[in-house]
Amino acid sequence: MTDAAQFPSPDILPSTRQIQESYDAFKTKGLRLNLTRGKPSPAQLDLSAELLALPGAADYVAEDGTDCRNYQGLQGIPEVRRLFSGILGAPPEQVVVGNNSSLALMHDAVVYSLLKGTCDSLMPWSQEREVTFLCPVPGYDRHFKICEDYGIRMISVPLKDDGPDMDEVERLVAHEPTIRGMWCVPKYSNPTGAIYSDEVIERLAAMPAAATDFRIYWDNAYCVHHLTSERIAIANILELSARHGHPNRAFVFASTSKITLAGAGLALFASSAENVKWLLARLVPRTIGPDKVNQLRHARFLKDEAGIHQLMDKHRALFAPKFQKVLDVFDEKLSGVPGVSWNRPKGGYFITLEVPHGCARRVVALAKDAGVELTAAGATHPYGKDPNDRTLRIAPTFPALSEVALAAEGVAVCVLLAAAEKFPAFLPEVRQETSGAGKTSGV
Repeated sequence: MTDAAQFPSPDILPSTRQIQESYDAFKTKGLRLNLTRGKPSPAQLDLSAELLALPGAADYVAEDGTDCRNYQGLQGIPEVRRLFSGILGAPPEQVVVGNNSSLALMHDAVVYSLLKGTCDSLMPWSQEREVTFLCPVPGYDRHFKICEDYGIRMISVPLKDDGPDMDEVERLVAHEPTIRGMWCVPKYSNPTGAIYSDEVIERLAAMPAAATDFRIYWDNAYCVHHLTSERIAIANILELSARHGHPNRAFVFASTSKITLAGAGLALFASSAENVKWLLARLVPRTIGPDKVNQLRHARFLKDEAGIHQLMDKHRALFAPKFQKVLDVFDEKLSGVPGVSWNRPKGGYFITLEVPHGCARRVVALAKDAGVELTAAGATHPYGKDPNDRTLRIAPTFPALSEVALAAEGVAVCVLLAAAEKFPAFLPEVRQETSGAGKTSGV
């Protein structure tokens, strides 16, 4: 995180009057800017426009002879399972391809466990006295919403730059049998950009669990979403779990939502052979099969794993400058403000901005009044409650570059104003210097 614990010289800081004037001036622009959700921009979606013409009227047969226009093929066509096998870290026979939403697969895996139990459960989770999930924070609000909707108790654990606080995770999982699951976004985590280290992943795979059916929900949503030329790789949770005697521990999820078309992509699941068999059995009464025509057109368009990486390089060229613009504005406007810090992610879709304690909700309110929509304060924590009211998630990908710059400037002004309101000592009051006959100047 970029953080400056000490205030620089007051001579280079704006006064509270200047901050208020800057905020008032920003409001008069009448802007309508949105930094709430990590959506691909229209230009990013255009990169996959060819999909709209694929596979073509005469191209509907998969490599195994499946007529993709018809029923069957619950697990997904073989060429698509092979296409994503390397990214998921599982052989094709241990990959399931669904429709456009990996969140839907995660939701269903939780619900199936509640209703039926996992393949290792003694009974359905819903028949247990209590079900608990560990939630590294800051984290993804949609994960937390699934738990909240189904009455699953959530325990927050700190998320560091290299993954969750494993001393705390190991202690809780080993001694608390109600802990049945844990949410993880292991690469370019939402929203902090954390990258789980090999050591952390091995500890997750190896740790003893009081619940024999403990599951890690491994949401590798940003597995190929690099912000630099470095394609960071992480350890294979499935291989490590099997090596340490817990082959069924991890459910791995991913999707093409931010690779091809966000609303018309593919959802992906990978796990042990036993977990795949369990999921497919649960899907039988739910669906006759996924959209295999969409699967086929993805296979035709992406071709192979190299094709995925080439497409993501084009994405990076579009959104990396937006991230850099936000960082440049924060560097210029917020460096040196006590209690303010932000990360410099190497991938993913977000920048995490930490503001002074007790100020996040006020920043969001000020920004909204000035025409900049931000994700609700508290969304990064279970039950929407950030105990320190500090963490804000900034999503720069969707707006145009010029709009991102304006929005970042507005956010910076709102942070300064919120800090000045709550902690007046943070910023210098307007200093009046009298020179001559009543002449004043504000610093």
